[in-house]
Amino acid sequence: MVPVLLGLSILVFLLIHLAPGDPVTVQLGIHATAETAARLRSSLGLNAPLPVQYALWLNRVVRLDLGTSLYAHAPVTELIAQRFPTTLALTGASILLSLVIGVPLGVVSATRRDGMTDNVGRLLSIIDVSIPVFWLGFLLILAFAIGIPVFPPGGSVSEYGPIALVLPSVTLGASFAGIVVRFTRAAMLEVLGEDYIRTAQAKGLSTFAVNYRHALGNSLIPLVTVVGLQVGVLLSGAVLTETVFSLPGLGLLMVGAVAARDYPMILGTVLFVAVLVVLVNLAVDLLYGVLDPRVRYE
Repeated sequence: MVPVLLGLSILVFLLIHLAPGDPVTVQLGIHATAETAARLRSSLGLNAPLPVQYALWLNRVVRLDLGTSLYAHAPVTELIAQRFPTTLALTGASILLSLVIGVPLGVVSATRRDGMTDNVGRLLSIIDVSIPVFWLGFLLILAFAIGIPVFPPGGSVSEYGPIALVLPSVTLGASFAGIVVRFTRAAMLEVLGEDYIRTAQAKGLSTFAVNYRHALGNSLIPLVTVVGLQVGVLLSGAVLTETVFSLPGLGLLMVGAVAARDYPMILGTVLFVAVLVVLVNLAVDLLYGVLDPRVRYE
């Protein structure tokens, strides 16, 4: 975990400093005098060499201090703490929605291989994965916020309540549902050919018990793996989704930070998301031992 996070921090630090523009120009404008710009650059610590700037930033991070936002003039940790619950709720709802839709459809598609249901399910999953997140978001706004005004077109949970997460969750979870269908189907097809499945069928167990208790239960490791890997994809997709629906989460915070060249905010949010992704993948690795007794860590 440590080398991954360290390498990511170096990469992001270099990229944001190599990108055109700087916070001094954003704050003062292009007509600021050279003296004023130099004074502000010195106060922000931007006149030091990049290795020195990185070392100072990393020293603060080790002490759990992500610095102060150059634009909001508030601690980065406080801003992340304010916005993270919204992104967490959005990501969690998207994962839940995709599993509720994708797992049963994948099981049905596998148990009726090459039939009409299987072909339709695979076609829908391909279409689902191929639709861009932002485009689907605009379509849902046109259909269910403007055409049929059932849901708000955007805004925060504090303003509209949990209903504000419905359209963003559907938007973000749609593409993931297609991936869940494909992985569930592939894992189920591999398991359904095993001897113990035929034995369970020969003993007279119901189709539901065979498919969901035995076959699906032994297909969970690939499914859990793809869920863990997709957490990072969903968090990156939240940037587009939150921007489309004006949902005040980490994604919208990152977009604003990039536009303002807010270096501490960009580094802090990227590092925070990276830690989340690494921890989720660690949890997935440990969960293998729970799902499959043959997996042991020594």
